[in-house]
Amino acid sequence: MLSLAYLKLKERKYQLQLVLFFALFLLIYFIVDYLNMSYLAMRQTYGLFLVVTNIVLNIVMSGLSALLMHLSTAMVALKGREGKAANFGFISVLFGILTYGCTTCVIAFFASVGIAFSVIALPFAGLPYKLLSLLLIVIGHLWIAREIEKGTCKIPQ
Repeated sequence: MLSLAYLKLKERKYQLQLVLFFALFLLIYFIVDYLNMSYLAMRQTYGLFLVVTNIVLNIVMSGLSALLMHLSTAMVALKGREGKAANFGFISVLFGILTYGCTTCVIAFFASVGIAFSVIALPFAGLPYKLLSLLLIVIGHLWIAREIEKGTCKIPQ
């Protein structure tokens, strides 16, 4: 069944969807990076390797998030229901906004909902948190692949 979901990538509708999701996630990840620290400041502070690592991670995470959205859409087409793992890409973006965002914004946001805590500077321009976001996306892929393979079809057999 998972192979059928990947075969849907040959259809123009799904290819367009994949490109649009990829571009949207890439834009979001680059905006979040910029709000945290510009690439020029990051290069001056941490070196070129960290800048390249962040850009590569943005591309990988955008591609995986777009693929996760495709698999979720394909699952709806194949099984008539959405998988529970479909939101992992979004959760990853939300996690990124809350951790890569400017510290004062995040503190103000959490304070407005009654959460008070002490925030320290994010190490390596938030790279560990970006890696955690990548882990969330990978978990989402594993989860939805399992749902597609093991789940029930909308047509009784």
